[in-house]
Amino acid sequence: MRVRLDDPSLIRLGRLKKRAEFLAVAGTRRKWAQPGVIVQLRRWEGAEAEAGFDVRVGYTASRKVGNSVARNRARRRLRAAAAEVLGRRAAPGHDLVLIARGETITRPFADLVADLDRALQKLGAVRPAPEAGGTEARGGAA
Repeated sequence: MRVRLDDPSLIRLGRLKKRAEFLAVAGTRRKWAQPGVIVQLRRWEGAEAEAGFDVRVGYTASRKVGNSVARNRARRRLRAAAAEVLGRRAAPGHDLVLIARGETITRPFADLVADLDRALQKLGAVRPAPEAGGTEARGGAA
């Protein structure tokens, strides 16, 4: 599925870059593990909402995943999955950390995307689906 950057329904994704930001997310102890990815979540508080982004994301892969080539490949796959899922499904006002697992590299991409989507649902960080049309589109009473 190709993502259109001019789509107004997409949320703006920012990046977590500093160690303190990653530790703040880990400190909330809200996480969900799937075979291809571990997702940690933190809800924003007050002034963070004015940062200019709807959701901020950080990516990490430890040496358990493999050598530097494998870790970079795992992070690239997580970034691609996040671009496909988070823009349409993530609820605004959250920081997310996506942690690569050993299976992140070998898992089929569709399964990796499904893992990320399922983790968002389990953590309660999914936007409600927009309704397609009103009651007229569903054949409501006239």
